Amino acid sequence: MPTLDAFLADVRACTRCAAHLPHGVRPVFQFHPHAPILIAGQAPGARVHASGVPFDDPSGDRLRTWLGVDRDTFYDATKIAILPMGLCYPGTGKNGDLPPRPECAPTWRDAFMQRFERLSLVIVLGQYAMDYHLGTGKTPLTQVVERWREHWPATLPLPHPSPRNNRWLVRNPWFEKDVLPALQARIRAILTPNPKESR
Repeated sequence: MPTLDAFLADVRACTRCAAHLPHGVRPVFQFHPHAPILIAGQAPGARVHASGVPFDDPSGDRLRTWLGVDRDTFYDATKIAILPMGLCYPGTGKNGDLPPRPECAPTWRDAFMQRFERLSLVIVLGQYAMDYHLGTGKTPLTQVVERWREHWPATLPLPHPSPRNNRWLVRNPWFEKDVLPALQARIRAILTPNPKESR
C-alpha cells in the first residue's frame, strides 16, 4: 500500500474524468486516517469547486448546525473526514448539479475506506452515497431516512442539507425532532475526550 502522502498526491493529481468535467479537475475532500467521523456526500458544487473547501456554502452552514459543531471542529481533519462520492464538481444540468462522475468511486472510494483506523460514524448524504454505503439502490430518500435506526449508531442517512430541501424539512418535522438530537449527542460522545484514555 502506498504511503498516505503518496496516496493523497495520487488522488489530487487524478485526471480520469477530465474529459467529462466542464469546469476542470479539482478534487475536493478532507481526510485523515484517525478521523472518527466521515461525512459521505455527493459531489462538490460550483462554490466549493471555486474555493476548494468542502461544504463552504449554505449547505455546509446547515450541516454544521445539524451536527452541532463549529467551523474549527468541522474542518479539523483528525476529527471529521469529508469524502464525496465524486471528488470533482460535475457541472450542472437541467435540474441542478449533475450526478457524481461514475468513475470516481470505483477508483478511490475503497482505498479511502481501507485507510480509516478509528472510524465510528458515517454520515451519509443523498442517494448516491446511500446506495454505496447502505445498498439502498433507488429506495426513496424519505423511506431510507425514516428507517435510520436500522443503521444506527455506526451509520446515519440524512437528506442533503441544501436549501433546496427546505420543503422536505417542513413536510418531515420528525427529522429535526427525533434524528438531529440523536445525531448531536452521538457527535458529542465521539469527540469528547475520554479522561481514562489520556492517562
